[in-house]
Amino acid sequence: MKLQITKQNILILISILAFAFVGSALAEQEVYPIKGKHPGGNLTPSEAYNMLKKDPKHTFLIDTRTRYEYQDIGHPLGAYNIPLEFYTTEVGRKGYKRILNQNFGNDLKALFKPETDILLFLCRSAKRSVIAVNAAIDAGFKAGKVYNVLGGFEGDKVKDKKSPFYGKRHVGGWRLEGLPWTYRMEPDLIYQPDLKK
Repeated sequence: MKLQITKQNILILISILAFAFVGSALAEQEVYPIKGKHPGGNLTPSEAYNMLKKDPKHTFLIDTRTRYEYQDIGHPLGAYNIPLEFYTTEVGRKGYKRILNQNFGNDLKALFKPETDILLFLCRSAKRSVIAVNAAIDAGFKAGKVYNVLGGFEGDKVKDKKSPFYGKRHVGGWRLEGLPWTYRMEPDLIYQPDLKK
């Protein structure tokens, strides 16, 4: 049997080698580290997705990233955008500064019921979502009904300097797990106070 060297076969071989290389490099990096303390639960993106499918009438995914991130980077299908922070016009060391959404707890209570609803919080890589879980509990949601989605939407940066993906968000996360996401902006899901202006 003679192996034909075609463009497609070369691309397949390169893909296999790249996945093997990245897989071995990422094996040493924890995929879903917990990035802060909170009394709620922690879920991987797949666990969160399954929980949403199991009880869609009482389980909701809250994307706590900024409005810009939600729109331009994409978001999980069906995720509500309630930003934990807003961008300002003031420039800092790493770009535009952000300020805390002082109305975050009230924004949650305007859409969800603390007595019956289960809230799953997601951000870029699961730091802001930890703060969101604590804020939800402070607003009256029970610890057993609020969860932090580990890895967030984009996942963590690759730490291995030998990896071709070094410094890129290529470790875990909703999008990398292949879960449904979109750029589409649904009026019922975008940050609701913006519709009242």
